[in-house]
Amino acid sequence: MDILKIPSMEKKEYDEFIGKQYVSRIAFKGDYPYIAPFLYVFDGKFIYFLSTKYGKKVELIKSDPQVAVEIEKYSADMAQYRFVTLRGQIKEVTSEVEKIDVKERFVDMIREKDLSPNVLSALGHSPQDQPESILNEDKCNVWKLVNVKEIVALKNS
Repeated sequence: MDILKIPSMEKKEYDEFIGKQYVSRIAFKGDYPYIAPFLYVFDGKFIYFLSTKYGKKVELIKSDPQVAVEIEKYSADMAQYRFVTLRGQIKEVTSEVEKIDVKERFVDMIREKDLSPNVLSALGHSPQDQPESILNEDKCNVWKLVNVKEIVALKNS
């Protein structure tokens, strides 16, 4: 019996795919694996995430920054799917210039994708706030994926 292998995406194709999506899942190490959804933006080189300044994910990142990030898209009947998994490390962004740039990208993404105001609560803000509150108030951490050791990018078509 022959095993059919799922085709891989080339770098240009998976970079384009990552650039179009905006929701990921991050798997953290700990006493047990912990997976959490994260909004993200991609600048063509790095994937950036925002998070609240509290919670299990922050504790896990600080205790062990090694993670696996998964980004996927599939049709309801699974006739079409694509996914990318990246193994690397999450590092907190400390440069004020870089943090502002990333936060501006998030505001633009929220507006362009016409996301619900409820996404703001995942970033430490009230759903009643305008997306620009991300820029004006220091309620969230800015992270980026670095030291990527492995990328698996597969598609069925």
